[in-house]
Amino acid sequence: MRTERTQVAIVGAGPAGLLLSHLLHRRGVGSVVLEIRSREYVERRVRAGVLEQGTVDTLMEAGVGERMTREGLPHHGIELRYGGKGHRIAFEKLVPGRRITVYGQQEVVKDLIAARLADGGRIDFEVSDVAVHDIDTDAPAVTYVDASGERVRLECDVIAGCDGFHGVTRQAIPQDALTVYRRDYPFAWLGVLARVRPSTEELIYAYTERGFALHSMRSPEISRFYLQVKPDEDLAEWPDERIWAELKRRLETVPGFTLETGPILEKGVTPMRSFVVEPMQYGRLYLAGDAAHIVPPTGAKGLNLAVADVRVLTEALVSWYRTGSTELLEGYSQACLKRVWRAQHFSWWMTTLLHTFDDDDAYGRRLQLSHLDYVTSSEAAAATLAENYVGLPFERALHD
Repeated sequence: MRTERTQVAIVGAGPAGLLLSHLLHRRGVGSVVLEIRSREYVERRVRAGVLEQGTVDTLMEAGVGERMTREGLPHHGIELRYGGKGHRIAFEKLVPGRRITVYGQQEVVKDLIAARLADGGRIDFEVSDVAVHDIDTDAPAVTYVDASGERVRLECDVIAGCDGFHGVTRQAIPQDALTVYRRDYPFAWLGVLARVRPSTEELIYAYTERGFALHSMRSPEISRFYLQVKPDEDLAEWPDERIWAELKRRLETVPGFTLETGPILEKGVTPMRSFVVEPMQYGRLYLAGDAAHIVPPTGAKGLNLAVADVRVLTEALVSWYRTGSTELLEGYSQACLKRVWRAQHFSWWMTTLLHTFDDDDAYGRRLQLSHLDYVTSSEAAAATLAENYVGLPFERALHD
């Protein structure tokens, strides 16, 4: 077995792990990133696409926002569509100076990988048999088999678990040391990526008796759509023609709106769940992003929460290396969870506002419509939605 050493071992080359490695490098802290997938896979993996203002600012401050600025699509509002009408939530009026940017997660990953490699950073792709060890000591380590088949022991000061909901790092924490909060929803999203120009300039969130639909986009030529479906939906039962027909039924409810169709490039079914684990740390292991929390995608918070976690963890690690103080590291979980639970509530709220529930009676449906009417007619209610959607400001700025 080959033995190596780094300061921070990062498990997972998604946005959280890559951004953490990049931010630490800029502050003089070394790291190695381990990823079980290939570089091609992680750069093509389609996930989130809505970046909060604070996420955009973070990427710009970190020097990896040039392509995002050039190719991203700034949006100053979203539309809530129901009852045959569209209702715009105007960010420029409700939260002046703040907006969202549509830029695919895979594009963020490409930018971060390019930056790390340009700076001489190390990302080990296609590793296997990853395991973390001695996390309750001051000498933790990660063992794995590299792409060539050689077994490696990576010794470090700290391990960052950025390996997602199904990763190994959270599983390494004793179960009795964690409290798990979870809610599973009685539906899923059928997601579609299509080579067709968006039929709208801003995202459309549609509530209908047939179920929820979302019209989003990834570029001026690529559109992203979602349909509420059963949690055990068989993708084989959704040929392209059925997908387009159902999208038209749910989105073409406003006079004069026509949904453009085109070749479907990718489709998949995503379960809807809420999940939080507390605390987000144990010994020298710190969880970030989906390894610690999952939100239903309705509120577009997953990627943005990962960025928020990484900002907090960067500051805590840099403080520890520079001063020896463990104060920020000890408070990492508490600092993150305040924002996590705010995002959890907002995501749950958006989900229950816009989806149909099979167990709802006529009374429940009328309550839902009343709530939609309130959000779209009250400036105070709309401002609450807008403030949460564009993202609450970060409390701590990054420093060079």
